[in-house]
Amino acid sequence: MLLRYLFVFFVFVTNYHFCAAQQVIDKIVAKVDNQIVLKSEVEISYLQFMRSPEAQMMQTTDDIKCRVLESLIINKMLLARAVMDSVTVEREIINQQIDRRMDYFIQQFGTVAKLESYYNKSIDQLKEELYPQIRDQMVTQKMQDNITAGVTITPNDVKKFYKALPADSLPYFSSEVEVGQIIRLPEINRQDQLKFKQKLEEIRQRVASGEDFCRLAKQFSQDPVSAKNCGEIGFFKKGELVPEYEAAASKLQPGQTSGVIETQYGYHIVQLIERRGAEYNTRHILIKPASSSKDLIYPTLFLDSLRLEILKDSISFAKAAKNYSSDKQTAFNGGMLSDPESGSSRIAQEDLPPAIFFVIDTMKIGEISMPAKFTMEDGTEAVRIVYFKNKIPAHQANLKDDYQKIYSAALEEKKNNAVNEWFDKTKSQVYIDIDDEYKQCEIMIIQK
Repeated sequence: MLLRYLFVFFVFVTNYHFCAAQQVIDKIVAKVDNQIVLKSEVEISYLQFMRSPEAQMMQTTDDIKCRVLESLIINKMLLARAVMDSVTVEREIINQQIDRRMDYFIQQFGTVAKLESYYNKSIDQLKEELYPQIRDQMVTQKMQDNITAGVTITPNDVKKFYKALPADSLPYFSSEVEVGQIIRLPEINRQDQLKFKQKLEEIRQRVASGEDFCRLAKQFSQDPVSAKNCGEIGFFKKGELVPEYEAAASKLQPGQTSGVIETQYGYHIVQLIERRGAEYNTRHILIKPASSSKDLIYPTLFLDSLRLEILKDSISFAKAAKNYSSDKQTAFNGGMLSDPESGSSRIAQEDLPPAIFFVIDTMKIGEISMPAKFTMEDGTEAVRIVYFKNKIPAHQANLKDDYQKIYSAALEEKKNNAVNEWFDKTKSQVYIDIDDEYKQCEIMIIQK
């Protein structure tokens, strides 16, 4: 079971290597063809794993570093075979993933300036450092997906997997809740709308008069990530961007600039850079209207009325969320929050955002809160109502309450068995050398 947990874990950990402080005096501890494993990789991955819930469930930790190294070697071997089999990932897709990761880091630090100051590097330099790590991760994942493409399980497989688990090894799940929300954003008054649109129209006129779009984007755009890159956001396919932005871009020829358009993020002007089949690359300048407390009056009144309609059963919470919530991520799921890893609507109570945790702490199951103001991750003030749908008490894993989790674990084990079998058959086809420090690990013996 350990190898199963570790393999999935290390694919995730590689995202953060450029953020980890490497205190270890580095040396190569394993070679897999032209791929290498550094001692720092082993140490960092070991420390990360030891902080994970899986490590807390283990009876012994004596050979964890051996299994850590084994998992890293499997990853390197997948990468080596991917090179031999010409398995690649398109550069544009890698860049999109890097942009998403960079957005995450910017959110953690608060601003682009703070992130750049902390690492003493520009966003472009950080992206350049991150590129080979993300590329290798995505190629490795694609290779693994190719190996496990045909792996499926039946309900009977799930039951067998569950019954094979020792009773004293069954995980104990903390209390979980199902919570929904409907969000309404501030509505900018007409006078302010005209002011922001006029500002952007003046910028558009400067572009039309021949001024450099790149320089103007760096100077005026309030999209911190793309502004650093001349406003460019990279290649996207139909349906991947908000409809208003996509509609404006679809009408442009390369080099043309749109009029002022409004989306949920603010006001934009869009310039088409290139169209490549079903994909298109654009750049934009974004102006985000600042909100004030009076802008939240109408959204608050709207949600108050909507709440009463839901309580009277005139409309379901799910339909109300789908039709009226400004949070598109939860709207399509009936307003329900979901676990980012499993996608389940059941979330460990301690993993809830603090603001929601304290709201439902005073509620009963089935209740809907009064509208309340809160601050979103991007700093925007908004209003929401919260629906406390259900609570699942803390319990030991069982098929009735936790079928989806057990199904996922059973499928993951079968996939990793397939990877293990592939490794066992393929290891003789590549050169593998392990440092004497880890010779006792017997890496070449697959742990079933």
